[in-house]
Amino acid sequence: MTPGRKSHLPQLVGATLLLLSTGCAVGPNFKKPAPPDVADLTAHPIAATAAVPGALGGDAQRFAKGTDIPNEWWTLFHSAPLDELIERSLKNNPDLNAARAALSVARENVLAQRGVYYPAVAASFAASRQRQSGQIAPTLNSNAFLYNLFTPEVTVSYVPDVFGLNRRTVESLKAQEQEARFQMIATYTTLTANVVVTAIQQSSLQSQVDTTRELVDSNSKALEILKYQFAKGYASRLDVAAQESQLAQVAATLPPLVKQLAQLHDLLAALTGRFPADAPDEKFDLSSLTLPADLPVSLPSALVEQRPDVLQAEANLHDASAKIGISIANRLPSFPLVANAGSSAAFMDQLFTEGTGFWGIGVNATAPLFQGGQLLHQERAAKAAYTQAAEQYRSTVLAAFQNVADTLMALEEDADALKSAKAAADAAKITLDLAQRQWHDGYAGYIALLSAEQANEQSRINLVQAEAGRYADTAALFQALGGGWWNRADLASDSHER
Repeated sequence: MTPGRKSHLPQLVGATLLLLSTGCAVGPNFKKPAPPDVADLTAHPIAATAAVPGALGGDAQRFAKGTDIPNEWWTLFHSAPLDELIERSLKNNPDLNAARAALSVARENVLAQRGVYYPAVAASFAASRQRQSGQIAPTLNSNAFLYNLFTPEVTVSYVPDVFGLNRRTVESLKAQEQEARFQMIATYTTLTANVVVTAIQQSSLQSQVDTTRELVDSNSKALEILKYQFAKGYASRLDVAAQESQLAQVAATLPPLVKQLAQLHDLLAALTGRFPADAPDEKFDLSSLTLPADLPVSLPSALVEQRPDVLQAEANLHDASAKIGISIANRLPSFPLVANAGSSAAFMDQLFTEGTGFWGIGVNATAPLFQGGQLLHQERAAKAAYTQAAEQYRSTVLAAFQNVADTLMALEEDADALKSAKAAADAAKITLDLAQRQWHDGYAGYIALLSAEQANEQSRINLVQAEAGRYADTAALFQALGGGWWNRADLASDSHER
């Protein structure tokens, strides 16, 4: 090779690399979906709920449109045991820890795929001892037929991203990382809401169990009195049978309540990462909780930026978009570059001396010509998958708005239901008091007293359920609005942006 030609070789190689490395990424460039063009979250705006004096959770609740959600919204209930329970669940819940691990897997996959942006370098060393046939010319200049051969070599390979296959692949993996991230956040918001709602339900059931046990005790005492009166001739057998039936009916309602209470205890244990036998017997009382009076309500345009399920569906749509580019790029040519350099000698001390070196550089252009329609149909499948992901995104957005609207309407109806339950409980208590006086004074039969007791029992249980409903639906509203995760530094940070 002449000196002139040798001096142009690096320039020629550099120009070839520059030409092959520049190019556009085929396929669509992802565009973030526009927020839905709606003015409000509900058909009829809700400003506040009715107050119910004298009832637990009977304070009026006001909805502040456009205000932000605190990152630890459960602290608005002002319950130290509840705060401690949630902190324990955030540390020990296996589902949340698994979601965090899945996010780590997705992040490492992105970093691994980014390695295709750089040349791959491999080193090898071959050492052999061989004897050559005397019928052919010797390989070595020394004309030796028995010799050693040592060959260290470095190989550099690189595939220029001419049509954006590598870029679209990294883009797809980044979108999958975002899917895993928002799946983890969804697990977090669901966990915190489940802990709060389960604690509220446990408190409600505990009150119902206590009330039912009191009713069983009072009915048992009434039955003893009636039996004594029947023995003395002051009561009829009909009164005794009616009281026995009343006691059996009340007692029959107790086991299902106790079973549900035990199941909620076990559920709280599982949510906090404990076995049922190892969980402490924590009891929550509704009277120890404060009903949040001012409730934030996000703007419709902000809801799609807060709900982790919507953001996960958006990331899935982004992934589907990138895979269209991947399928298109797979149908286009590729230009792998390979360069190698090394030394080969019969003795170790002669390696890398003059005359033992070798090198080579080359480029191979390859293109699929016939694949039986495989690549074409893969591209069509990727486009259909994008349409599917777009419809799934729309469905998720609609479900999110429905969820929020249902929760807001539930809170409004909860206040009315609590008001009715409180009025019914007050009326039933007055009726029972009057029936007891009339029965003791002989102005009313025992059947009328039993009817009043049954009505009072049911009204007390209905009141407890209505009180718990307001607390539970308040927690559901915070979850429906996204749970305030974006105000937590550990969740808001997006470490994929490196």
